[in-house]
Amino acid sequence: MPIARLEPHDDFLRVHFAEDEGPRHADFHWFWLRHNSELDRHPTTRERIVCSSELPLGLRPRGVKVSEDASSLDLDWGDRADGQVSRYAAEWLRAHAYAADRGLVPPPPSDSASITVHSSQVREPLVPFALARLREEGAVVVRGFGKDTEALIDLFGAAGLAVIETHFGRIEDLRTDNTTNRNTDQLGYTDSAVQLHTDQPFLARPPRYQLLHCQRPAEQGGENSVVDGLAAARYLESLDASAFELLRTVPVTFHRKQAAFEKVLVSPLLDFDAPGGFRIRYSYFTLAPHRVPFATMEAWYRAYNRFATLVRDERHQLRFRLEAGDFLVYDNWRMLHARTSFTGARWLRGVYFDER
Repeated sequence: MPIARLEPHDDFLRVHFAEDEGPRHADFHWFWLRHNSELDRHPTTRERIVCSSELPLGLRPRGVKVSEDASSLDLDWGDRADGQVSRYAAEWLRAHAYAADRGLVPPPPSDSASITVHSSQVREPLVPFALARLREEGAVVVRGFGKDTEALIDLFGAAGLAVIETHFGRIEDLRTDNTTNRNTDQLGYTDSAVQLHTDQPFLARPPRYQLLHCQRPAEQGGENSVVDGLAAARYLESLDASAFELLRTVPVTFHRKQAAFEKVLVSPLLDFDAPGGFRIRYSYFTLAPHRVPFATMEAWYRAYNRFATLVRDERHQLRFRLEAGDFLVYDNWRMLHARTSFTGARWLRGVYFDER
């Protein structure tokens, strides 16, 4: 019953078996493998001499390989002065496979080419084409449209979207010297980095889509990134069902307080029952102090932090830079977005839309 190949992941190891009978593959958490190492048993009685509580949950091996005859798996944990490795027979792994033939849920995508088109290469009406890509992928970047935002608004209007005015106004001029908008005392009008978030999570119905239309790029920095929040939620569910359930069920408070505007909403981060479909509310800068039950607080923070670590991993982000005339449209119910800090007179125009 030889091992065909190994497939290491961040949290677990997938072992593929060569024979057809039984499971074709099985997944094992790194921590589970470390806890079940034969190195941690008494040499005479073969009883455990190490409790799992003595081992850090973040354990990862230094080396992973299949033995020369493919009959076993060798893991070097890097913590043995004698250089010994943990050996797991293929038959033993198959017999103790607690996740045999488990399906693999993909992480959020990271290839920005999948959401990018150039306006000169689209041989059909541009905005309907962009909207079709948006609804499939959650976001679309269009290069080389030009800088006429009103013309772009008219095209989206003709395609069935309506502009949603917010407490900032009809069109946001996202620039550090803004003189055209209300309520500019927030991060978007500075040159600071704005980490991943969704917009307007404190509204009962946040705007569905946002357009970001580049008028002038930064001299340095100012790159954008988006993350598929729905894919991230499903990926988290496949790794940590308890964390997923806490983010889906425990309500927290979003509180936007500015000099001339204030709004509060209580909701879980992940809402699969919202009218119109899935909705994620994720905004570190508008989260109020949590008031969840005492016995839930630490567990909720662990769940939130695991999700935050997942989406902040650049391997799970679509990253790009908008140049003058380019625009991004993303689904604000599904996608998280961010920008890096910048220098220079960067200017993007922001418009919210919803279905008519």
